[in-house]
Amino acid sequence: MKEFLVKQYPRSRERISRPVFAAVSRYEHQDVSVWHQHSYGQLAFSIRGVVRMLTPTRTWTLPPSRAIWLPSYVDHELHAVGRSELCNVYIEPEVFPWSWSKPTIITITPLLRELAILVSEGGEAYSPDSRAERAASLLLEVLAEQPALPESGIPLPRDERLLEICSRSLANPASNQSLDVWGEKFGATGRTLANRFREETGLTFGLWQRQLRVAEAITRLANGQTVTKVAADLGYSTSSAFIAMFRQATGDSPQHYLEPR
Repeated sequence: MKEFLVKQYPRSRERISRPVFAAVSRYEHQDVSVWHQHSYGQLAFSIRGVVRMLTPTRTWTLPPSRAIWLPSYVDHELHAVGRSELCNVYIEPEVFPWSWSKPTIITITPLLRELAILVSEGGEAYSPDSRAERAASLLLEVLAEQPALPESGIPLPRDERLLEICSRSLANPASNQSLDVWGEKFGATGRTLANRFREETGLTFGLWQRQLRVAEAITRLANGQTVTKVAADLGYSTSSAFIAMFRQATGDSPQHYLEPR
């Protein structure tokens, strides 16, 4: 049905003033850029603070070391966690540096960060011979060589029972309540919920909880909390146990993960 309607009522093709355009925006804690989409691609990264990017099926937590690529026509919503400064780079499809058709995470290097900020300083209609134009050209070259990271975000199920479980877990990441206990509330067995959860997210509930805790830890650490406090708040008996979990999930220690590369 959706494909039929898109053919009958095609999306409008809005264009930006230049093939590559960047803008820096500032957000206060809990500011939200509500659901929307673009006909062009968008690379978003935090210069300062932490932001969460939501799509209809997944969420990502972005410290300053990470950027998310959103291809054309991907519905998304942004949430600021604390005071944040965000850089958005908008790119027309004909000059996309990648063929990625789904939201994708990359590492933000100091060079990428500075090039994007230089483009943003040129405004919406920088001249062809300007510094912003030269920065935009080099930015595309550098982006084309930047590989995707295996960070697929936190997937969300469709089942209403599982969505409620996820909602409660998001509000209390330290909870260890099992699906057997949740099943008693919903009149279902833990096995039934576990099978459905795996079918709809591709993860076991335990792995999903680990991803949730990593995302929460990234938010807290990037906003200045110590590893010791974060570990205790998320239910880990020692900092070393928390660091081991974080390294297993991301391949990095918390400190190295958060550092710009």
